Amino acid sequence: MLAFLLLVAGGFYLLLSGAENLGYNWQWNRVTRYLIETTPDGWRFGLLFQGLWITLEIVVVSLGLSLLIGVTVAMMRLSNSPMAIGIARVYLELIRNTPLLIQIFVIYFVFAPILDIGRFAAAVLALSLFEGAYASEMIRAGILAIPSGQWEASSSLGMNRFQSYRYVIFPQALRQMVPPLTSQGISLVKDSALVSTIAIYDLTMRGQQIIADTFLTFEVWFVVAAIYLAVTLTLTLLVKYLEYQLFPSR
Repeated sequence: MLAFLLLVAGGFYLLLSGAENLGYNWQWNRVTRYLIETTPDGWRFGLLFQGLWITLEIVVVSLGLSLLIGVTVAMMRLSNSPMAIGIARVYLELIRNTPLLIQIFVIYFVFAPILDIGRFAAAVLALSLFEGAYASEMIRAGILAIPSGQWEASSSLGMNRFQSYRYVIFPQALRQMVPPLTSQGISLVKDSALVSTIAIYDLTMRGQQIIADTFLTFEVWFVVAAIYLAVTLTLTLLVKYLEYQLFPSR
């Protein structure tokens, strides 16, 4: 972690030095009011933090739905039904082999008018379907990593398939699932920046709006990148803490 922070600080220093050599006039003091605003009634969050709140809402809802989709599709892949397996494979190949940006456009411009849903719901649906496809393979891999003897042991105890998953397979598979699902959750935070293309005023869209008004291109994008970095690092540390609590022997 320390080496990473030193690398980021070194890169930031080089960028500042290069900009100074080009004669760029940094105006960091103009950016602070887009983080925290002072009003006659007190202080309030600025446009960037307002955009961050929208981003977090999208990420939290999309993460929950993507996990639900991931578990469902993984179960379909592991079922004995040829139809369920076929539907799951078509979904996976379609989602994983097309760009997320195109999926957002298709859902927003084609399906959203048909389903009568707004921008927020369209963005959440697109992100959930995209991330759910990758999550399903991680969940399926975690389940397949459990030795077949565990299935035999649960069957010998009189458990049906659902009980075997609930009490024997999933608790053990969770150990293999947590690290890749954590990485996918972090990717979701970064992928959420693409929803700005359908005029959702998330963190990225707020940054674009501020740049259009102030022309503080470098300052604003550096601050936006720093906020994304802070969110992803916080998420990483939180998951590591939860992982330690769940699996202290790891």
